[in-house]
Amino acid sequence: MSESQGKTLRVALAQFDFPVGAVARNAQRIGEFIAQARDTHGADVVVFPELALSGYPPEDLLTRPRFLADCAEALQAIAAGVHGIVAVVGWPESVGSALYNAASVLRDGRIEATYRKRELPNYAVFDEKRHFACGSDTCLFDVAGVRVGLLVCEDLWYGEHASETVADGAQLLLVPNASPYERGKHRRRTEVVCNRTRESGVPMAYLNLVGGQDELMFDGGSMLVDHDGRLHPVARAFEDHWLVADLDCDARRFTPVAWPEEDDDSAESLAYRAIVRGTRDYLGKNGFKRALLGLSGGIDSSLVLAIAADAIGGGNVTAVRLPSRYTAELSNQLADEQAAALGVRMLTIPIEAPHQGFLDALAGVFAGTEADVTEENLQSRTRGAILMALANKFGGLLLTTGNKSEYAVGYATIYGDMCGGYAPIKDLYKTEVFALCRWRNAKSEVDAIPQAVIDRPPTAELREGQLDQDSLPPYADLDAILGAHVDEALAREEIIAQGFDAEVVDRVIALVRISEWKRRQSAPGPKISRRAFGRERRYPITNAWRED
Repeated sequence: MSESQGKTLRVALAQFDFPVGAVARNAQRIGEFIAQARDTHGADVVVFPELALSGYPPEDLLTRPRFLADCAEALQAIAAGVHGIVAVVGWPESVGSALYNAASVLRDGRIEATYRKRELPNYAVFDEKRHFACGSDTCLFDVAGVRVGLLVCEDLWYGEHASETVADGAQLLLVPNASPYERGKHRRRTEVVCNRTRESGVPMAYLNLVGGQDELMFDGGSMLVDHDGRLHPVARAFEDHWLVADLDCDARRFTPVAWPEEDDDSAESLAYRAIVRGTRDYLGKNGFKRALLGLSGGIDSSLVLAIAADAIGGGNVTAVRLPSRYTAELSNQLADEQAAALGVRMLTIPIEAPHQGFLDALAGVFAGTEADVTEENLQSRTRGAILMALANKFGGLLLTTGNKSEYAVGYATIYGDMCGGYAPIKDLYKTEVFALCRWRNAKSEVDAIPQAVIDRPPTAELREGQLDQDSLPPYADLDAILGAHVDEALAREEIIAQGFDAEVVDRVIALVRISEWKRRQSAPGPKISRRAFGRERRYPITNAWRED
């Protein structure tokens, strides 16, 4: 490192949200941020997340020639304004018939070099091979006498790419990412980043995208790692921040200059903040300023109300009580108590009359039959129709309140309590719902979720004295079985070997299988687990295979 002796290199990482498809706005912000990095932060080099110009993942927008042309024109315009600093910007690069997930080095008014991502993930939520071709070459460039190498996201997980870049002369690795959040991801990322720096002996600045994009959540959590694998405090997750650090080129160590540190990386904290950020971004990016939901006084809708109020402010949320003859007075009281505590407007619309209207209309057809789940579900569908009417009439997005346990086994009414445009707790099992409620209450002087809601047994209140446990195994057992079957993809025999009753396991697996059609029609919601329903866990509805 003779060229860089005595030098300090200032690196700025733009941990910000760059929405999918907002090419013109993203380009404008990138240009403004480049100037800020130079003039306000005194940076020598500024790095933007993977595909920042197009947003990530752009999916089939990449099939539109005009979209690709817009990206190319925007990058040229950004490059023309880059002076006195080096910028690294991610974008989709079209070259003849090939398309690359690229990161370009911009300097002195031009595109100096372009790195093309070499490893294209095609598992879980990723389908990059659908659109992109693999790059093959390293990319190195000088900044203030320091030889800098680029990798993009998945490339880092394959040690040979870092090794090859360092062998070609890299003294610093910059790694822009769009790595979605899931439970446990922070630990796996830090292990990989630290291992690569120890192997290579070269310091690394790892930048990750932040923000919600449909089901995907990007947590930021950017990192600095010294040449020997020493990890500096991770940047605070789910927040937009300028991250600035100085690299001592002799010692090959970073000194954070502007670096808000993560102060609570517990599972509950990260999950709750992921859902709040996802809800805020889904509403805002799709043009909604207000949200509404049915508030039953039960734990699921109470958690969703707290999330909505934290995401956009209680004054922008409307809660709707929809009592029936089976609704306990305690449910009404608890809903009132929570709405008042969070500053949320409350409406009350009894469903007795419209529900009876459905029953009257069907009386002739139903004559001679016994009342069953059909009549129970009509209550839920009555509520769904009313809530959708309110959303249509007054605007705002209807949030649905189902959890992963319910969606897994079909304990939710399609066109009823599944109505809505976004499902904030769709990827939380019921036991996790309770855990997040307790965590949220511990973070404020006044309970966001009334303690009595947490303490009372869950019930759908669709018939007299109904409890969830009348129809389902205890949630502790149900969620453990679902976690093994859905998230870990364990075989039936492996689940039974954990000590669960074979009949219960068979019943749960069967319920998961026959409920696929419902889940296919459910609203999107933030993915926080390894195997979320929808974008990640995709099973055929029509499916003759049985596990026995």
